[in-house]
Amino acid sequence: MTTVIDQTVTVAFDDNRLVPLLYGERDSHLARIEHLLGVSLASRGNQVTIRGPEPAVQRALLVLNSLWSRLEGGLPVGAAEIDTAVRFAGEEPSADPGSPLGSFNRPEAGIRTRKRLISPRTVTQAAYIEALGRYELTFGLGPAGTGKTYLAVAQAVSMLTSGQVDRIVLSRPAVEAGERLGFLPGDLKEKVDPYLRPLYDALHDMLPAEQVTKQIDNGTIEIAPLAFMRGRTLSNAFVILDEAQNATSMQMRMFLTRLGEHSRMVVTGDISQVDLPPGTRSGLRDAIDILEGVEGIGFVRFSDRDVVRHALVTRIVRAYDAFDRARKEAGR
Repeated sequence: MTTVIDQTVTVAFDDNRLVPLLYGERDSHLARIEHLLGVSLASRGNQVTIRGPEPAVQRALLVLNSLWSRLEGGLPVGAAEIDTAVRFAGEEPSADPGSPLGSFNRPEAGIRTRKRLISPRTVTQAAYIEALGRYELTFGLGPAGTGKTYLAVAQAVSMLTSGQVDRIVLSRPAVEAGERLGFLPGDLKEKVDPYLRPLYDALHDMLPAEQVTKQIDNGTIEIAPLAFMRGRTLSNAFVILDEAQNATSMQMRMFLTRLGEHSRMVVTGDISQVDLPPGTRSGLRDAIDILEGVEGIGFVRFSDRDVVRHALVTRIVRAYDAFDRARKEAGR
């Protein structure tokens, strides 16, 4: 029989201007930490007393210190940051500056866009941000809601606004439209825009709306179906292929060879969500098999633990994964 030892720890914070930001309105931040970690937090002045099982108390202490470091660095603390700190604290034994939890508190470890600083919210996101800055070609692989495309667009906007690239090229395969594009109403842009909407949404999170419109109009930002990439050389650009699992092997090879001088390329996708016709092999799967281990190419794999949308999305992803595994085993 395992004995759970309760512990009581009191921590003090030395800047009374920041204490209200740490506690939240009506101690809402402390209440959220209590709920997520199963501890009791009692505040008195600039001190917080933590009570509960020893492992949970130590995690809560780590979370509070991590959030305090963010505030001292001028970074915001809200519900999302609390959830992130709790997630990191479950995987990292310390808030050392070199650890992913430490990177969560350092402005230089995030991606700065015109609107805000985007910090990693999972350990894998921290590794992905590092890879985006390091490699000329990065593959972000994993389920929906893990930030693969969002962070890639953020890095693209950051490099554009800092002058490191001259333009952004965002692309997706318009698989769902198939051969029926010609039957949809409107001009070509109106036909394909619905399939590219997630990329527009990400851009509007990074830049003021008027700048997005202006830069799309003058060609600084280009959003186009994958088929439009053929025959081009993309130099001085940040190029993203989203939903790459829906590219054929020929399309993937074509896209990867568009990379020109002084450019970065990011390929994102989830090989469990292929919409290609039955019997058609995903070009993303081929690219993984062929290119993994090639110098200068980074691969970052996300899992359901990295889903940062609504908590229910994580449970949905896990349920579908379990169903798929059971079906494969039953078919053996």
